[in-house]
Formats: sequence, structure tokens, C-alpha cells
Amino acid sequence: MNTRLMYLFVVRRDSAEAPAIRRYQERDLAAVYDICVRTADGGGDARGKYHSDDLMPDLFAGPYLYLEPEFAFVLDDGDRAVGYVVGTPDTAAFARAYRERWIPRLAGRYHEPPSPPVTPDDQMLALHYSPERMVLPALADYPAHLHIDLLPPVQGIGYGRKLMTTFFAAAARAGAAGVHLVVVKANARALGFYDRLGFTPLPVDDPGPVVYLGLRL
Repeated sequence: MNTRLMYLFVVRRDSAEAPAIRRYQERDLAAVYDICVRTADGGGDARGKYHSDDLMPDLFAGPYLYLEPEFAFVLDDGDRAVGYVVGTPDTAAFARAYRERWIPRLAGRYHEPPSPPVTPDDQMLALHYSPERMVLPALADYPAHLHIDLLPPVQGIGYGRKLMTTFFAAAARAGAAGVHLVVVKANARALGFYDRLGFTPLPVDDPGPVVYLGLRL
């Protein structure tokens, strides 16, 4: 490589733009689904854990992209989405829309599970078929909720906080006074992240293996 070409190569690499946050677009669907499943096992890769790798995205990403796209944002590295935040400013309205529009949209894809659930797939599908579980009295002052995921190379360097504050601003503009989220108790890294953002535990009865956290907007 001659000196001039080497110089141009170095300049272009050094001047590459950092990943940027923008609104979700339909072309991001596959990337968001991929990010979701790669981070769905307590922050780790859940590919192969369930009958379909689309199961977790169909529960925790797809309904937000379909029902509330105006509150979906991605972190774009210039090639594809490498992180995202999705959510709603009104959990009660979202739960109604999930039942009325999202469950029918997936009709034929997933069976309704037995009660009580038997397999890990059944446990997830029980959540899918009971969206009303999202509406709890203890969450009344925190009507918004969200899900956020980033691929490992862009974790721990500030982009998660930027995605969160982007969603906070959108939810506040829509009238939400507070936001809540749900974290698996064993996910210490996520719990530390939310604590640094100012989230505090909420008194939800019998939460099981998860903890509910809230933040006033």
C-alpha cells in the first residue's frame, strides 16, 4: 500500500462516526429480533433455549415494534442496529392492544400452554396469553414500561444510558409520570445499571424470580 492510500485508510477509520440513536424503522426488525434473542437469557445468549428463537422477541420486542413504534429507538453502528429500547407510556392501554391485536396476529404460531405450565416454552407462552399481568396496582404511579438490550460490544460504554434517556423523554412527552421495568433477580449487572440510573424497587406482591423497579419522570 502506498503512503497516500495508507493515509486515507487511517483517516477514514479514525474519523468513523460513533453509533447513533435513531427511531426504529421497519428495516430494523430482523436486527432487533437478533439482539433480543442474543441477550434474552439473563443478559446472555438464548439461541436454542426455546423451540423457536423467535419466541422471546415475539414476547418482548415484536409487540412494541408493532403496537408502539413511535416509542422504539435503536442504536445504529452505521451498518445495522446493535441495541434498542422499546416500550410504552401507558401499560394498561398496551395490555389491551396486546390482547386485541398482537395475540391474534400470532395466531397459529404458538399453542396456548397448559395450566400450570410444564416446559420453559409453556412458561413464556403463559406470559404471552395473559397480557393483563402487566397491569398491577403497585405500578399505578409508573404507567410507562420498557425493555432495553444491547449487543456485548456496545455494552458498558454509555449507550444504554443514552437509549434509556431517549425513551424517558418520549414517554414524558406522552404524559407518563413514571416508568417501571422488570429484571430477573439473578441479573446482577442489569440491577446495578438500573440502580445507577436512579430506579428503586417497587412493592409488588409475590414477584417470583424478578424484581420490579420504578423511576419518576
